Amino acid sequence: MTQATASSLRQVIGEATAVLAAAGVTSARVDAELLAAHAAGTERGRLMFTDLPADFHPRFRDLVASRAKRIPVQHLTGTAAFGPVQVSVGPGVFIPRPETEALFEWVERQDLPDEPLIVDLCTGSGALALAIATARPQARVLAVENSAEALDYARRNLADTGVELLDADVTDAGLRRDLDGVVDVVVANPPYLPDGAGLDPEVAEHDPAQALFGGPDGMVVIDAIVALARRWLRPGGRCAVEHDDTTSALTAAAFRRSGAFDAAAFDAAAFDEVTAHTDLTGRPRFVTARRQPATTEG
Repeated sequence: MTQATASSLRQVIGEATAVLAAAGVTSARVDAELLAAHAAGTERGRLMFTDLPADFHPRFRDLVASRAKRIPVQHLTGTAAFGPVQVSVGPGVFIPRPETEALFEWVERQDLPDEPLIVDLCTGSGALALAIATARPQARVLAVENSAEALDYARRNLADTGVELLDADVTDAGLRRDLDGVVDVVVANPPYLPDGAGLDPEVAEHDPAQALFGGPDGMVVIDAIVALARRWLRPGGRCAVEHDDTTSALTAAAFRRSGAFDAAAFDAAAFDEVTAHTDLTGRPRFVTARRQPATTEG
């Protein structure tokens, strides 16, 4: 790319940034660069070193116009980055967020057996499961999802990776009894928004409601996941669940009351080391807990 062409490209991107900002897009510059790279058939970091195809300008104009209508940039490019991986996304599947990478990084830090069993609940596109499998190639990773549309994307993203994909509802109290007491880690980014929560157009109009809303207080699926983790985790196994900004205390309380989901098997000490975590923006993001060793339960 010549210096003149690079200067012209910067100008075009600047104009697109102004268009997107006027439309209310908060990440206007980044999105303009991502769309320009997509139109050029390259990566964002290599955009200024790439010869532009003949149809670059009309393609870029169309992409910017679509983004100005608040269509997610990931729907326009067809992919989303998550930690060390890229996954295919589109209408019908939840777009993985950078904030959830904090959950992935927590898994990376855990001291686990050489060949751990890790279960990703509400996997959606499979992004978190794929990132975990990439970082821990010796692990057995099981991803669970029950949305037909999301499963289509997950199958595509997890093909030939060794990740096992299960079509199942995580609120099913009897789900996979064969996993009782043998799972090392359970992670989940479930539907957790309280019903009626205000959302940006990109989310409200394009992310599936099934992946967003978790009942009046956002806790319906989280409560079920805590109960499932109580049954599945081996003694000393760990669970991490993402939650809404407003429900960190409720999620921690769900772990502390543990067996209250089954009064006949109530066990106030099912979990310990219940810990709230924030993401890189400082917002409450997820809660972790350890399944108590069996010898300490009474």
